[in-house]
Amino acid sequence: MTQVSCDAPANRVRVGTSGWSYADWQGVFYPRRKPRGFDELAYLAGYFDCVEVNSSFYRQPSARMGASWLRRTPPEFEFTYKLYQRFTHERPPAWTAGDAAEFKAGIEPVLAAGRLGAVLVQFPWSFRAGGEAFRHVERIRGDFAGLPLVVEVRHASWAAPEAIRFLKDAGLGFCDIDQPPSRSGLPPMSLVTSPVGYVRLHGRNREAWFRRGAGRDERYNYLYREEELAEWIGRIGEIARASEKTYVFTNNHYRGQAPANALQIISKLKGRPVPVPAPLAEAFPFLASIAAADLPPGAQGELF
Repeated sequence: MTQVSCDAPANRVRVGTSGWSYADWQGVFYPRRKPRGFDELAYLAGYFDCVEVNSSFYRQPSARMGASWLRRTPPEFEFTYKLYQRFTHERPPAWTAGDAAEFKAGIEPVLAAGRLGAVLVQFPWSFRAGGEAFRHVERIRGDFAGLPLVVEVRHASWAAPEAIRFLKDAGLGFCDIDQPPSRSGLPPMSLVTSPVGYVRLHGRNREAWFRRGAGRDERYNYLYREEELAEWIGRIGEIARASEKTYVFTNNHYRGQAPANALQIISKLKGRPVPVPAPLAEAFPFLASIAAADLPPGAQGELF
């Protein structure tokens, strides 16, 4: 196992997965045979200390559901929400004040409990830096003032100094991403523009990523090699040292590859073995090198 030291302050970095409800995680991350009342979220919270809520991108979040999640996870477990797609993917922007109020009401229980890590404002590849885009982002900032907003963009134009300065001046976080390389794509960075550091690893399945008609599972079907993850350990350390708190999420969700890589990241950051679910260890035998058989789920503890 490659051990990587990092001198970032303790309790600043949280590592989790983007979502947790995937049919193809059954028997890979989750047990094949589940006891009555098995709770996927509670199970996941035994191995990670945060999760990114994907469902809020496709529909407005539910306060009732958020309250349920709080009850089913440890008090130190945190959630980040993806902003509803109407705010980011409709152009010209057409959302109303009521839409913004509905989203804020949906995340209120998690926010009130002090367990909201961030709200991820994810824009499509076509969203290029410039005056119109800046105005769009400014409107979101105004409607969601007071929330820890992190902007995810994928086009290389956002690496320009004026775009970075815009985000810093607006007090908005920047999502450092790993995505399939391309000439117009945002490269891997370790940029921090607010107190919140944020990293998302999408995989590097270049062929499927750019193929018209490729499905979601195809695009995110990628397992990071150890040396590829090692590249990110240094960046995560830089991000953590420049922020008050940092979140790292693996989004290569197909067939449990996201939790496998996330546990590798935790192990690399800690420099020691970590708990690994039995079905995941069976699906990915290389995890045996980082598996701590004597540690129970929930023993992640503080990173660094």
